[in-house]
Amino acid sequence: MDNPEQRSSAGVGRREFLSHVSCAVAAGVAAPGLLASANSAFAAEGRWKMRLSCSSIALASLPLDKACEQIAKLGFEAIDIWSAFGGCPHLDDALNRLGPNGLKEVLEKHKLKLYAFSVYVGGYAKYAELLGKAGGGVAIRGSAGPCAPNELTSRMKAFLESLKPEAELAEKHNSYVAVENHGHALLDSIDSFKAFVDLNKNPRLGIALAPYHVQGLKASVEDAIAAAGKQLLFFYAWQNAPGKGQLPGHGPTDFTPWIAALAKADYAWYVNPFMHGEPEPDSMTGLLAKSVDYLKGCYAKA
Repeated sequence: MDNPEQRSSAGVGRREFLSHVSCAVAAGVAAPGLLASANSAFAAEGRWKMRLSCSSIALASLPLDKACEQIAKLGFEAIDIWSAFGGCPHLDDALNRLGPNGLKEVLEKHKLKLYAFSVYVGGYAKYAELLGKAGGGVAIRGSAGPCAPNELTSRMKAFLESLKPEAELAEKHNSYVAVENHGHALLDSIDSFKAFVDLNKNPRLGIALAPYHVQGLKASVEDAIAAAGKQLLFFYAWQNAPGKGQLPGHGPTDFTPWIAALAKADYAWYVNPFMHGEPEPDSMTGLLAKSVDYLKGCYAKA
């Protein structure tokens, strides 16, 4: 699959990258915020620019408006809104109470961009229209059960075939579907990343990369980034460590090589600090503040 509207391939220059994006916009396949994403993928001095987003589940005990307020205060540019995983109320509140116009008003109030909906609970179809009418973005979901190595190609083909209805919905609603890797799942190993990328021909489908699970397999996150390539639509800044150690700057992993790998790939979306087992909001905002500062330091070095 070639996905010119998302990012340039590693080593492709800024001029060619923006040319690809302009063609995609002209063809009508780019989400409304995409051209801004492309133009800001490089800093003014020609360097790749890291941009940060935050998952609303980090502040799941707060109402969506209050979560957006805190996320914006921490310096995040965009938000990933979660459905009811772990009881997170945010996406269903947006669907049932706010609607697309109300959601846009909340985001505009706090100067946040809509990046993603995480739809592990409820599924993409339930929220597809809302995502599209709110401006379009990336819907994140899981893959399927694991398989033997000799079954990987056939199982991946079947899985991608099963995603056709969601890809059609994504096209209808000017959005994308990203499949997250997970331990003991179809999309887990570097080989499975390569199989996905080789077999996927749909520009509406891509990968959400969770380094936590890559590290759980003792595999290289940098290799996973390279394998996902142009099809990388979401990146969790998330390390395999207990508790708050999952967050950037709190655990043992040096994120600088990961940021450098994203820069090499000209990754045009957001870097999203993440953990499971979120503490109460006051503690979580402090942890995230440190993660933001840490990632900016990694970016300066990368």
